[in-house]
Amino acid sequence: MKIVIDVGYDEKKANAASISFQNWDDSSPNDSKKILLNNIANYEPGKFYLRELPCIMASLNQYDLDEVDTIIIDGFVWLNSERKPGLGAYLFEKLVNKISIIGVAKRKFHGGNIFMETIERGESKNPLFITAEGIEVAKAAELIKNMHGKFRIPTLLKAVDQLSREW
Repeated sequence: MKIVIDVGYDEKKANAASISFQNWDDSSPNDSKKILLNNIANYEPGKFYLRELPCIMASLNQYDLDEVDTIIIDGFVWLNSERKPGLGAYLFEKLVNKISIIGVAKRKFHGGNIFMETIERGESKNPLFITAEGIEVAKAAELIKNMHGKFRIPTLLKAVDQLSREW
């Protein structure tokens, strides 16, 4: 099973949304879940993971993680060529390196990153920025590129983004 997670914020609340699916080309999820969290940490520049990681972990507690082989997040695994950890690297570590993490970001993090692949989907000329751990980044980029949907953002990633915004 694969899980895609996104978190929406409203002041001191977070809406952690997740969608599970089986096959990379699935057009609809197996299921979707939301969990509302109160009193979340404030955003700290350069330490986004301190705010988002607890929300993601709360969402993942709704699943049997022994059945999960990949988690896709909105963000980066590695931020730069010096392997500065992003949210995905912290998540990989928290899960004891047992589940592959793929980060899909809509905007490039400043600086160079040899641990990143860019892909274009649909007719968009704006790339997606793919980073990964537990799976080769080139393979991760190919999987995301071939996910269902004819637009820049794959169908299931768009769906979880919308779910995270539903309060």
